[in-house]
Amino acid sequence: MTEPNPWRMSVAPMLDWTDRHCRYFHRLLSKNALLYTEMVTTGALIHGDVARHLRFNAEEHPVALQLGGSEPADLARCAKLGEEWGYDEINLNCGCPSERVQRGAFGACLMAEPQLVADCVKAMVDMVDVPVTVKHRIGIDKTESYEFVRDFVGTVSEAGCKVFIVHARNAWLKGLSPKANREVPPLRYALVHRLKQEFPHLTIAINGGINSNALAAEQLQQVDGVMIGREAYHNPWILSEWDAAFYCAAPSDITRESVEQQMVEYMAREAAEHGTPWSHIARHMLGLRHGMPGARHWRQVWSDHHLKTQPAHVVMEQAHGSAFAAA
Repeated sequence: MTEPNPWRMSVAPMLDWTDRHCRYFHRLLSKNALLYTEMVTTGALIHGDVARHLRFNAEEHPVALQLGGSEPADLARCAKLGEEWGYDEINLNCGCPSERVQRGAFGACLMAEPQLVADCVKAMVDMVDVPVTVKHRIGIDKTESYEFVRDFVGTVSEAGCKVFIVHARNAWLKGLSPKANREVPPLRYALVHRLKQEFPHLTIAINGGINSNALAAEQLQQVDGVMIGREAYHNPWILSEWDAAFYCAAPSDITRESVEQQMVEYMAREAAEHGTPWSHIARHMLGLRHGMPGARHWRQVWSDHHLKTQPAHVVMEQAHGSAFAAA
C-alpha cells in the first residue's frame, strides 16, 4: 500500500496570520491538510519565550514548524525544540524576500548560498527524526535560469532534504515590497514541473497564485503537493472540500454554522485558560462566509471593536441577525 503523502495539500506559513488560532480554525475545515506555523526565527526561540512561539493545540496535527535562520547550530537546536514540542515537520524558510528577513541573513537570500543551506539542513536532519523540509523560490532577483534552482535543489537534497516546497516566482531582494514580491515576478509553474521530472525521487510541492481547488487538481497532475496561502486565508471554505477531493475521504457534513459554533466554543475556552480576547481569534475566520448573502454584515459585527466586552456567543447571535436581515 502506498504511504500517504502529507504534503498533498497544505496551507502556507503566513506571517501574522497562521498562528495557532488560525490553524485550529483551518483544522475544523480539513482533517488532512498540512498546516504550517508562521515563520519563527532562531533568535526568537533561543533568546525569547519558547512557549509563546511553540505552543499549539493538539487538534492541529499534522502541523509543521517553519524556522528562519542561517546558523546550522542554532537551527539544529531550534529544530530539536520543535520536535520536543511535538511538531510533525521542521521547515526552513528560504523564500521570504523581506528586507527585515534579509538583515537576519536568511529567507530568500539563502538561495545564493546552497552549500550553507545544505549545512543547515544536515545539522537539523542529524538532530531530529521528523522530516526536515525547505520552502524556497525558483530564483532570486532577475536570475531566471532553471539551472540555478536545479543546482540549489540538488545540493540541498544531498544533505538529507527530501521535500521541497517551491514558490513558483523569483524573489526580488531589492526594489519590491513583500506584497509586490507575491504579485510582480511572473509565475513559472513549468520550472517546478521540470524539477519534479528531474528529481522524481524527491517530493516536490508547488506554491504561488493557486486560488482554486480546480487549479490545485491540475497542478497535482505534475507535482506531489500544492500549498495554498492567501486564498486559503481569505476564502477558507475551500478547505472543506479538500478531504473528499484530495484524500479519498467521504464528503464532509460540516456547515459554516457548525464551524462558527465550534470557534465560539474555542474562544470561550481560550478566554478561560489563557485570557485570550475573542477578537484575537475571530479575525482569522472573517472569510468564512465569503461570497454568501449577508457576509459583509456578518463580518462587520465580528470586527466591531465596540463589542469586544461582550461574550463571543452574544456576538455570534448579533452577527447572524445582521447577516440574515441583510440577506
